[in-house]
Amino acid sequence: MSLSKHSHPLRKAYIAFVLLLLFLPILILVAFSFNESKLNVIFTNFTFDWYAKLFSNTDLLDAFKNTILIALLSTTISTIIGVLSAVGLKKFHFRGHGLIDKLIYIPIVIPEIVLGIALLSVFTLARLELGFWTVLLAHISFSVPFVITSVRSTLYALPKHVESAAADLGASRFQIFWHITLPLIWPGIVSGALLAFTLSMDDVVVSYFSAGPGTNTLPLYIYANIKTGISPDVNALTSIMLVITVITLTLSAHFQSKKLARRSID
Repeated sequence: MSLSKHSHPLRKAYIAFVLLLLFLPILILVAFSFNESKLNVIFTNFTFDWYAKLFSNTDLLDAFKNTILIALLSTTISTIIGVLSAVGLKKFHFRGHGLIDKLIYIPIVIPEIVLGIALLSVFTLARLELGFWTVLLAHISFSVPFVITSVRSTLYALPKHVESAAADLGASRFQIFWHITLPLIWPGIVSGALLAFTLSMDDVVVSYFSAGPGTNTLPLYIYANIKTGISPDVNALTSIMLVITVITLTLSAHFQSKKLARRSID
């Protein structure tokens, strides 16, 4: 009885501690984006100056634009490749199928520094000039396995009789894929695409080895400025990104709940 009496407040305290551990660094980052001082040590006075100075920092904005563009392109390409590869590995069996099935996991478990050095060696042997396109190729290469893994988990959960019934009714392979398989595996595709986008946005190690002198991304820009001190306009940019992310997730959850409500009514 004594345990049940104290379990409720202890559970609340534990949840509060976990939430504090997760969100306190983010809240501190947002707070220091309004700090008048350049030093992220003591909060002096409240100001919006860093948000105004953000739009005059061309190096930071260029790095941010490169990051977004590379993330969008690599996510789109890796999602297309990943979906087609996952469907192909699930539906077709060929010589070396088992080996390829296992090799997919290597880019996921391999240390990033090893992958970065390997990609640099490939680009050097291919005589590709390091820059925007090599960073894009590098991001696609490490994103595809994550998309394949995410999509395959939903493919194996599909009921087999659905596609068989469509084939019996005269649907072609493309029609089965487009109208039945694709909508059913859509949650896996979305989760894989979001994972690929996130990995691309915050990658440092692979980008460091594949980026040329004239190419910079936001993580590389921040990493290069760590020794001299992160300027508060970086905090301002990340705070804006955080607000956009929260709004996007809120809208996504809202539309998802409306869709579920419609399905329950139907």
